[in-house]
Amino acid sequence: MNEITLIQGLLLMIVVFICALDQQMEAFYWFRPMVVAFFSGIVLGDMELGIKAGAVAELSYLGLLTVGGTVPPDPLMAGFMTVVIAYTTGRGAETALGLSLPFALLAQWLGIFFNTAYSTVVRMCEKAAKAGDTGKFTRICYGAWFVKSGAMAIVAFLAAYGLQEPIQNFVNAFPTELVHGFEVAGKLLPAVGLGLLLMVMLNNQNIPYLFIGFFMATFTNAENVLPIAMVAVAIAYIDYLYNQKMKAASAAAVAVDGGDDEDGI
Repeated sequence: MNEITLIQGLLLMIVVFICALDQQMEAFYWFRPMVVAFFSGIVLGDMELGIKAGAVAELSYLGLLTVGGTVPPDPLMAGFMTVVIAYTTGRGAETALGLSLPFALLAQWLGIFFNTAYSTVVRMCEKAAKAGDTGKFTRICYGAWFVKSGAMAIVAFLAAYGLQEPIQNFVNAFPTELVHGFEVAGKLLPAVGLGLLLMVMLNNQNIPYLFIGFFMATFTNAENVLPIAMVAVAIAYIDYLYNQKMKAASAAAVAVDGGDDEDGI
């Protein structure tokens, strides 16, 4: 078990603040578990743990999307707390993933609260837009983003530093059978997350790539996934070039057909 220092707690709070700000802007996708866990691992001095925890959490939350009024558990807090719990309690990444779910739900409820409160912000933005005051409109938007990101950062600081001893005692009080159950659930969640993603993305065009990746990962006994990722990038680039070529050929055919038709139809 390791203890998080005050400096590390403050740095983790900054990491979560930046990632939470990006979560609202959806600019760089730093709020994804893989990214926030990676930087959290660097702050804690265990980048390898950050990558492992981030990979497990990312696979688990791949297919969880906001549909209508349904808000899934927060992926940012899930990735962050998976690293923190694994670091402070000495548990594996899979076990820490299962134990991070209450914090992901807490961040989910916090997000719902702010999304509800933002209804007043919308009316303020409407008044500023009608008045043509772009400066006020911008300040309102950035102010709302900073308030929500600050709340997420405070929760992260309390969970990582302020309450680390109670959390350690709480986790260590679990029976061995229950902890083993969390470990099993943590190993199953990535498969569930990948399955949810495939339900959305899988079609006749993507099935061959799925089998290629499955074959490479299963039958080649590759412990290092980097070669598989490089092959995937190469295949994606080939597919991109092919699609661009087909679009150019289609545009050229349309141009030729349009030029031959006197009516332009």
